[in-house]
Amino acid sequence: MKNRYVSLDVLRGLTVALMVIVNNPGSWSCIFPPLRHAAWDGCTPTDLVFPFFLFCVGTSMAFSLSKYKSVNADASKKILKRGALIFLIGVLLNAFPFYPAGWLEHLRIFGVLQRIALCYVAASFLALWLKTPARIIAAMICLAAAHVGLLLAFAGPEGAFTLEGCFARRLDVALIGENHVYHGYSFADGTRAPFDPEGLLGVLTGTCTALLGFLTGHIVRNQSSSKVSVEVRLATFAAVLLVLSQILKIWIPVNKPLWSVSYVCLTAGWAYLVLSVLSYLIDRRGWEKPFMPFRAMGMNPLPLYVMSIILSITISSIIGWNYSAIFGVNEWMSLLYAVLFMLLHMAVGIILYKKKIVISL
Repeated sequence: MKNRYVSLDVLRGLTVALMVIVNNPGSWSCIFPPLRHAAWDGCTPTDLVFPFFLFCVGTSMAFSLSKYKSVNADASKKILKRGALIFLIGVLLNAFPFYPAGWLEHLRIFGVLQRIALCYVAASFLALWLKTPARIIAAMICLAAAHVGLLLAFAGPEGAFTLEGCFARRLDVALIGENHVYHGYSFADGTRAPFDPEGLLGVLTGTCTALLGFLTGHIVRNQSSSKVSVEVRLATFAAVLLVLSQILKIWIPVNKPLWSVSYVCLTAGWAYLVLSVLSYLIDRRGWEKPFMPFRAMGMNPLPLYVMSIILSITISSIIGWNYSAIFGVNEWMSLLYAVLFMLLHMAVGIILYKKKIVISL
């Protein structure tokens, strides 16, 4: 079982490392295309980062919740407390550095950690309540159907899967107001759109991503009861999901901002595939040492992510340091800055790993 934790830690560490790189380029105007998010439909390597992290959260749930046999008071307290703390940290990161005046009036409510918190809570309760993989798969189908159904039923004239016509945008604005959602997208006429890619509706399909991770943990924990190796089972699931994503995208575009059903299948399929390769290399071939730096990052993913956000804002907004004075402005130098920024976090992760410090909620 120890080795299986190593494979998961490495996947989580690789995800955190790539997350730090894509979130912290030297210049947002000089980025190689694979390190950019797709503008709307589509999927780049960068679009795999967040679902991989959520997938890992679900996989970890299979171990952390294994002592609970059902939804009881102790389990509920643990789940709700952890979810609330992660959500609160996400809101505080949105608020940092808590100025200028009036920041509270435009505080973004949702975000990456908030999506993780809500999906973690929903997936945990569903996993403990439903118990068996068959029931969990049935629940994922219901969640996916609800997501598609709501998008179609309340679509604007522009289309269910467009920025202008999607129900997800109107839902968030109605619930929390335009001032408290993300404004990084633009309508066709160039005006800023009040749309949050980590909004409420995407929790339905985000929970599916977490539950697919939970099923991975279930496979690993019950490996002794199957004659088929874990690597083969993971690779088989990867193939099924990747094929399913190609079928679904005929009708439902692969879309990260909406966290579409086809996007769930595509990203989870890649997560299964990568984890199957890591499981083979680390568990079967014993290649653990080369992956130690990423395992170190994967042992403390939340502290390193929080550190990356605070440090990035401190450097750019508070200190006002201009990287181009040293690095220049082009894609290679922008990437070099991002890699150096990631290596700093990796060093911190290795120090924590060597000292056997694991910070968790």
